[in-house]
Amino acid sequence: MTRLTGPLADHLEYYRDLGIRELYDFSAAPDGAAEIASAKAGVLEAAPTGAAEIASAKAPATRSADRLADETPTSALHEALRQEVAECRKCRLCETRTQTVFCDGVPGARVMFVGEAPGADEDAQGVPFVGRAGQLLTKMIENGMGLPRSSVYIANVLKCRPPGNRDPQPDEAAACRGYLEAQIDLVKPEVLVALGKHAAQFLLDTEEPISRLRGKWGSFHGVPVLPTFHPSYLLRSPDKKKEAWDDLQKVMHRLGLSVPKSSSRTGTP
Repeated sequence: MTRLTGPLADHLEYYRDLGIRELYDFSAAPDGAAEIASAKAGVLEAAPTGAAEIASAKAPATRSADRLADETPTSALHEALRQEVAECRKCRLCETRTQTVFCDGVPGARVMFVGEAPGADEDAQGVPFVGRAGQLLTKMIENGMGLPRSSVYIANVLKCRPPGNRDPQPDEAAACRGYLEAQIDLVKPEVLVALGKHAAQFLLDTEEPISRLRGKWGSFHGVPVLPTFHPSYLLRSPDKKKEAWDDLQKVMHRLGLSVPKSSSRTGTP
């Protein structure tokens, strides 16, 4: 049996460190070929098309780490990670959150945006960047870059809202580090866009201010990182939107994307 190496192996090791020894594969069989096994079975093996049978009788309820690495789809690992975050109690923020805020998007996105932490709207809805700053981010993505928001992946360093929207504390960011690293491993973005000081400093392991970091390429575990201003800062300082637009163009150039005509005329998203 082939041993898995690389990011997915690291991701499975991350689950072992959390104490998780069993993962379940709920992936659907093609074209409805297999019926859902009993709720106790845990694992469904797809039957050949036209020969569907309930698989629980012959499939073990759990699989070895090697088989999981070979067979578990990225989507299943992503949902398992989402559930782990939802139950997290690693830091004090679990006591004040309404719910965790995991992501908006699916693995496979070419661009991953990383902010600092959920705000009140995000805490209420469980989705990152849905308030005023999120609306501006959506315009930056859709009007500025010409991409549907659904085509990118959006997450935060922290998965829970800090009370009063205060800055993330170092121990809180450290508690969430493994979750964000696992997300990046699963998404495999071509570019990470760090939104604001806290995300940029976290990803680049630096204490440099965002004014010095923005617009300059860095790297996180081999993935290119481009820091830019946080949308909430742009709401307070609209004169900085041109600089943020310059940063987005660098990302688009890296991805081989053309500037939408409307944006090229106005110079800002």
